[in-house]
Amino acid sequence: MKKCNLKYILVEKVHISKFKSSYEALLNYDMLTVEHNDLVLFRLHWKNVEVSLVPNDRKEKYEKGTMTKSMTSESSSEEKSEEHMDVKLKHCLAYVLHTSGTTGIPKIVRVPHACIVPNIQHFRCELPVQLGFPLLGTVVEVRDTNGFTIQEGNGQVFLGGRNRVCFLDGEMTVPLGTMRATGDFVTIKDGEIFFLGRKDSQIKRHGKRLNIELVQQIAEGLQQVESCAVTWYNQEKLILFMVTKNDLVKDYIFEELQKHLPSHAIPDELVLINSLPFTSHGKIDVSELNKIYLNYRDLKSECKLSGKEELWEKLHHLWKSVLSLSEDALKIPDESLFLNSGGDSLKSIRLLNEIENLVGTSVPGLLEILLSSSILEIYNHILQTVFSDKDLTVSKNHAMKRKFSDATQEEASGKSLHQEAVVPLNCDNESNAFIALSRGSQILSLNTDRYLTKLGHCPSTYSSDLNSQTDIQNRESLSTPPLVGKSEDPSCVVEVSEEDTPVIRAEKMEFRVRWRSDTGKCVDASPLLVIPALDKSSATVYIGSHSHRMIAVDLYSGKVKWEQILGDRIESSACVSKCGNFIVVGCYNGLVYVLKSNSGEKYWMFSTENAVKSSATLDPTTGLLYIGSHDQHAYALDIYKKKCVWKLKCGGTVFSSPCLSLIPSHLYFATLGGLLLAVNPATGDRVWKHSCGKPLFSSPRCCLQYIFIGCVDGNLLCFTHFGEQVWQFSTNEPIFSSPCTSASEQEIFFGSHDCFIYCCSMKGHLRWKFETTARVYSTPFVFRNHNHNNEMLLAAASTDGKLWILESKSGQLQSVYELPGEVFSSPVVWESMLIIGCRNNYVYCLDLLGDKGNEVQSLEYT
Repeated sequence: MKKCNLKYILVEKVHISKFKSSYEALLNYDMLTVEHNDLVLFRLHWKNVEVSLVPNDRKEKYEKGTMTKSMTSESSSEEKSEEHMDVKLKHCLAYVLHTSGTTGIPKIVRVPHACIVPNIQHFRCELPVQLGFPLLGTVVEVRDTNGFTIQEGNGQVFLGGRNRVCFLDGEMTVPLGTMRATGDFVTIKDGEIFFLGRKDSQIKRHGKRLNIELVQQIAEGLQQVESCAVTWYNQEKLILFMVTKNDLVKDYIFEELQKHLPSHAIPDELVLINSLPFTSHGKIDVSELNKIYLNYRDLKSECKLSGKEELWEKLHHLWKSVLSLSEDALKIPDESLFLNSGGDSLKSIRLLNEIENLVGTSVPGLLEILLSSSILEIYNHILQTVFSDKDLTVSKNHAMKRKFSDATQEEASGKSLHQEAVVPLNCDNESNAFIALSRGSQILSLNTDRYLTKLGHCPSTYSSDLNSQTDIQNRESLSTPPLVGKSEDPSCVVEVSEEDTPVIRAEKMEFRVRWRSDTGKCVDASPLLVIPALDKSSATVYIGSHSHRMIAVDLYSGKVKWEQILGDRIESSACVSKCGNFIVVGCYNGLVYVLKSNSGEKYWMFSTENAVKSSATLDPTTGLLYIGSHDQHAYALDIYKKKCVWKLKCGGTVFSSPCLSLIPSHLYFATLGGLLLAVNPATGDRVWKHSCGKPLFSSPRCCLQYIFIGCVDGNLLCFTHFGEQVWQFSTNEPIFSSPCTSASEQEIFFGSHDCFIYCCSMKGHLRWKFETTARVYSTPFVFRNHNHNNEMLLAAASTDGKLWILESKSGQLQSVYELPGEVFSSPVVWESMLIIGCRNNYVYCLDLLGDKGNEVQSLEYT
């Protein structure tokens, strides 16, 4: 009572004598009459009572926002002390409580007197409590995902203090000053803390952070919704449960949500229920909601489609829903292609899942059809694959055949495959020595040793014909803990150049646009750079566009050397022939074009049966070129004899590019059916295959020991050259980025749709990861920074148009630059120049400048 500075107390008359004898040494009192006959009111006057128990400097201390730095995730000490609070001490505990476990694991919490008394002391004054400051004796920290205390940005609140400790479950002693995670996520901005939501409400979806409470708040604000709840079912589906005023409002609610929420926050499914389930504690029962959804899904899959008309109607509905089109939109034309209608690879996976939920079973080969065929062909494929009932089948005559707009009758019939051998153009070794660079730090140097020596360079393993042939001793991977970098680098400042071009500078490096070239439409292909050994100044960039244009651009000046119009969109990246006289590129119209590298003139066109998005790979020993097609075949082409050497059915669409290993002699293909194939490059015979279970958009990459590939299930997979899986490394979202290895073949770099760039050791251990601001679709590129102690750098791009330069050993940010459009192209770096395509229709060449304006060298033969 004394500590609380108690002023008044009511005492029963029968206990007045006992009260007086017990406390007259400690206090004086006045007796006041009250209306109640059995009670007496005492006004107390404590002897030698401290006027205030609150330190005078408390308010000033907290106004300064002092925070204690910590580097652990569960405990830290307010001061360096080995003191502990012991639950076994007499009178230690004030009370015991049980947590419900609604938002986590249920806990028994034993609260000591020393922990709760500061609350009483703090509030003992009717004075108003100033919001935004901790209670007496309480330390508040905000920590990031790695346990570091932060002053700006997003993190989780941790609470503690010297005596602010409790005992959880079986704990018997706890260090004084222990900090506990609260599960509350906040953001700090300009010294102020803003609440974001509970830990269980924060998820990563489509590569972006999402607070599901936001979805619930928006939905609750809609006129037709009485109440609702949102769950993250199995950490893969966002489900909105609703109690509505009208059963026929699903489409309306979807439309309204799309107006008020970003695309990554739109629920996967809406489930109508009569009432929300609650726990005995009055909270939403998430486990019960999950049961409701499971039953809903099972009933949905049991519902038989009444006929082909209903399938056609529901396919249209799903098409519009996934593409965020209004139900009132015009009828979808039969020949509509998913990708041309606004779809992308991630949306295609969502549509695949929706269709399979609709028909109640998996549909083999459907993903390939979604990405390459019309809605009518998709419809027919579902009918013919899933339904055996004659009433549901449609004649194959109704299926639309893909049109090859610029293919002549001769090209389409394949007659050109068997033409007589022709004498290739000039293949003299001396005049055709060159270096070719393509995405993922792939470097091909043919006949260059003599000329590199003349130019004052010595060839290194980094410029060998294929990375898989480098003769480098393997070193043990370091066992250092992984590092995590973030895009919010305080050293970066935004500037604007004289041409109103944003330039983001860091302490070590700066971007500057050297030139840009307009292609007319989006540039998703990656650049091919060819540098002749005799005349380095005539280096040329080759790249294609959605505008059907294939262009050759002078590397140094940006002047267009030639332009060739092909028959359809180009997403395939170009490949150079062994002699250097030809450029090979695939096209949406199903043709593989062989163009003369000096003029763009069409030399030969080879016809496949569907779109070619795969990029060709050169065998430097035989001159054969290997490429895949959406017709589910892999091809080996002899461009000099103008014929197909072999053709292999791969069991799925070949979207990505093949990878060649010379030792052992294996050619690797990946399919959207989830197969990784090892093929004999000379004969086309299959050596082995492995089913990854999910589509493979990523291109395989091999080194001396292993093959690596990313999968849409979020895993980077590692295999031996004999097909044995060695390890897998998991990210939080699908991997479309292709892996890239360091020059020493000790690290693998790749991106993920979870917005991170990763670096792993050859044993599959995380070295570091760096968080960008959007999904990472493209393939990273490793290059040398000659101006900074020969350090190796990494260039990468995120889909929001940002280019990132990182230190390859640590993941530390060196510089960032934002292009004015989305980026799905991969960067290529030579000398001080970075070349990349952008969806604003341009190809960019940017100079990388060091901290003193020096150019950064990408490749140095030393």
